[in-house]
Amino acid sequence: MAARLDNTLVIAISSRALFDLEDSHRVFEQEGIDAYCRYQIAHENDPLEPGVAYPMVKKLLALNRGREQQVEIVLISRNSADTGLRIFNSIAHHGLSISRAAFTGGESPWRYAKPFSAALFLSVDPGDVRRALESGIAAATILPSRVGNTGSRQLKIAFDGDAVLFSDNAEQVYQEHGLDTFSASEKGAANEPLPGGPFKPVLAALHRIQGAYPPDESPIRTALVTARSAPAHERVIRTLRAWDVRIDESYFLGGVEKGEFLRTFEADIFFDDQDGHCDSARQHVPTGHVPHGVSNG
Repeated sequence: MAARLDNTLVIAISSRALFDLEDSHRVFEQEGIDAYCRYQIAHENDPLEPGVAYPMVKKLLALNRGREQQVEIVLISRNSADTGLRIFNSIAHHGLSISRAAFTGGESPWRYAKPFSAALFLSVDPGDVRRALESGIAAATILPSRVGNTGSRQLKIAFDGDAVLFSDNAEQVYQEHGLDTFSASEKGAANEPLPGGPFKPVLAALHRIQGAYPPDESPIRTALVTARSAPAHERVIRTLRAWDVRIDESYFLGGVEKGEFLRTFEADIFFDDQDGHCDSARQHVPTGHVPHGVSNG
């Protein structure tokens, strides 16, 4: 009987987002594919160090302990099965419950996210991420960061609003007509829920998992971190209410830099569509750039 992942949050991740592969990638860039293959095979029993997304993946997999499977992590990688042996050996070394993978031998791997029923694709390759988004899968480019594990046992995920959780309709008004018109428009449309953005299904899946726990015992905590401020806050609040989706913390910052708030929240990952916000955030927490919407035209 074929395995089914219908009620499982499936996240597809590239090997370079999960592990630190900078040394071997440098061999590939400087010496070519043959040297890279020889390097990986020679080091296949040397465990790779955790990458930027590793702490988040560890906490996601911990959600399955003592319960029916709620999260599935699948690896999709440009490695071949031969060079990918080091990846699987590292997965085993770190005790990660990852058993499904697609090794594409140099071909772009993003298209295998959909056959795995992935709700989210994480990669360090911006091109792959863009193509996944265009195909209707939430996706983000994991940015370089030296920020370590927060130490919190809770999985903490933070989202920007416009062009991430919500569509970029309001952001288009802001960029075309300025803050005053944007504020007036959002105040006038306060009772009209915003259309969903690419990460709405991810938030909904996290909300579904949270619902299996008493509110004060949830292993997941979510946050909305947006540049919006009053009066544009009301439409956001009413939108989440209309979606019947729980979000634990919300920060309406009115243009104040997000990094310190994310550090205080202890986010394991933050998703934002704007390069400037991402560059600030990644100094404080692991960050995924979502190349979606008018800011990424």
